[in-house]
Amino acid sequence: MPTTNSERLAELADIKALAVAGADPQATRRQHDKGKLTARERIGLLLDPGTFREIEPLRRHRAAGFGLEAKRPYTDGVVTGWGTVYGRTVFVYAHDFRIFGGSLGEAHAMKIHKIMDMAEAAGAPLVSLNDGAGARIQEGVTALAGYGGIFQRNVRLSGVIPQISVMVGPCAGGAAYSPALTDFVFAVREISQMFITGPDVVQAVTGEQVTHNGLGGADVHATSSGVAHFVYDSEQECLDDVRYLISLLPANNRELPPSSGTADPDDRTTDRLLDLVPANPNQAYDIREVITEVVDDGDYLEVHAGWAPNIVCALARIGGHVAGVVANQPSAMAGALDIKASEKGARFVQFCDAFNIPLVTLVDVPGFLPGVDQEHDGIIRRGAKLLYAYCNATVPRISVVLRKAYGGAYIVMDSRSIGADLALAWPTNEIAVMGADGAANVIFRREIAAAQDAEAVRQQKIKEYRTELMHPYHAAERGLIDDVIDPRQTRAVLISGLEMLRAKHSALPARKHGNPPQ
Repeated sequence: MPTTNSERLAELADIKALAVAGADPQATRRQHDKGKLTARERIGLLLDPGTFREIEPLRRHRAAGFGLEAKRPYTDGVVTGWGTVYGRTVFVYAHDFRIFGGSLGEAHAMKIHKIMDMAEAAGAPLVSLNDGAGARIQEGVTALAGYGGIFQRNVRLSGVIPQISVMVGPCAGGAAYSPALTDFVFAVREISQMFITGPDVVQAVTGEQVTHNGLGGADVHATSSGVAHFVYDSEQECLDDVRYLISLLPANNRELPPSSGTADPDDRTTDRLLDLVPANPNQAYDIREVITEVVDDGDYLEVHAGWAPNIVCALARIGGHVAGVVANQPSAMAGALDIKASEKGARFVQFCDAFNIPLVTLVDVPGFLPGVDQEHDGIIRRGAKLLYAYCNATVPRISVVLRKAYGGAYIVMDSRSIGADLALAWPTNEIAVMGADGAANVIFRREIAAAQDAEAVRQQKIKEYRTELMHPYHAAERGLIDDVIDPRQTRAVLISGLEMLRAKHSALPARKHGNPPQ
C-alpha cells in the first residue's frame, strides 16, 4: 500500500497507463489488424494536438453476474472528454472496441450522459466516434435504459449544439438511433456498418442472404437509405472533413457561424457562368460548377452528395461568411423534385435555420417528378417537408432563378411568396405554372385539334404563351422577382444581399412547436 506522495503518484501513473493501454495487451493489435484505429488514436486525429482533456478515465462498472465481476477494466469501453478543433472547444466520446467490444453498460452510458450534459452546459459541438457492439447483454435492461438516456439528450440538444456522429465500426440495433438523431453522420467504407437487425436475423425472418456491408455498409447508407451524409475510404480522410465541417459551424444556436478572411474579391465577376449554364432550358449542366464559381475560392462541403443527387446541398463561405446553398441539379433527373430530394433539402434547410446559417437557393426546376410510385409513396406529404422548412426558416434567405421554375416546385424552392428576403433571377429565367409546350396543349387543345396543320398551330400557340407569360421580366413586373441580374454579377449581388441581411431578426408566433408533415 503506497504511503508517500511519490509512491502514490507512481501508483496513479501506473493506473492511468493501464487505462490507456487497456486490460488486454493484444487488443490494440487486433484492432489494427482489422484496419481500424483505436479510440484514442481517433481522438488524436480529430482534436488539435495536445488539447484533449479526458474525464472519468478511471470509471469501472459495478455489475455482477455472467463473469462481469471478474472483468472491470478502466474506462468501461468509452473514452470521453473535450479538446479543441482549430482552437474552438469540442466535446467527444469514442467507443473503445478493445474493451467489451465497445458495448454499452450502465457505467459506459453514464459517462456518455455526463459528456453530453457538459457539451450542453458549455454550448459546444459534440462528436461521437461510434465503434461498439450495442447493448451489453450481461447488464440487461440497465444497458437499454442507458441508451434511452442518450436518445433523450440527443433530442434535447437538437438545434442547440451541433451533433456529429462518426461511424468507424459496427452500430447495430437500438444503438443506431443515436446517430440518426444527430445532425450529420460520417461513415468509413469497409469498417462501418449500421442496421437495426443483422444479416442473420434478416435471413432467419425473410430468407434473404446479405453481407454486413451489403445490409448496412457506408455506401448503402450514403446512396440508398440516406442515413450517412458523408462517406470516406479512410479514417484519416473522414476525421479531416469532420474538422472542416466544425470550422464552418457555430458552437451553438446562440452564435453566428465563424467568419473568415478570404483573398477572393467580393466584386469578382463570374464570367464563366455564361458558358456553364446553357440558355436552352432542356440542356443539362452540373450545378456544382455554378456553386464553385460563386463561393469563396471555389471551396464548399457538399452534404449527402451520394443521395438524392437531383438536389445539391452544401456549406460554403460567400464573402467570408458561411452560407447554406440549396440548388436543383439539372444533370440528375433534370433537377425535378422528388420524395428523396424534398426530404434531403428540408433537413438541410432546418439545420441551417437552427444554427443561424443564411440560405442561398439556386433554382432551375421543371417541377415535381410525376409517377404512380411518387404519388403512392407520399410525394404530397413528404414533398411538403421542404415547403414547411423554408416557410419556417427565419435566417436570411436569397433565391436566384437561373432558368426554369415551374409550378409548385417554383413556389417550394424559396420563392418570394413563401418568404425569401431577396428573390432574384437571371435573364434566362422562365417562371410559369408549367412549360410552354404543356401549357399550350392544355389551353389551346381544341384549336390545335381542329386545325388543318395541328403542329403549326401548336408551335404558334407555344410561342404566344411564352411571349405573353414566360418572358424573363413577367415576374419582375409583378414584384415577385426583386431584380433580374447579369449572371456575371451573381457573386457580388449575393455578397451584398447577405451583408444587408446580416442583422435580420424575424420572430415566429408563440407556440410549443409546429407539426411538420411526416
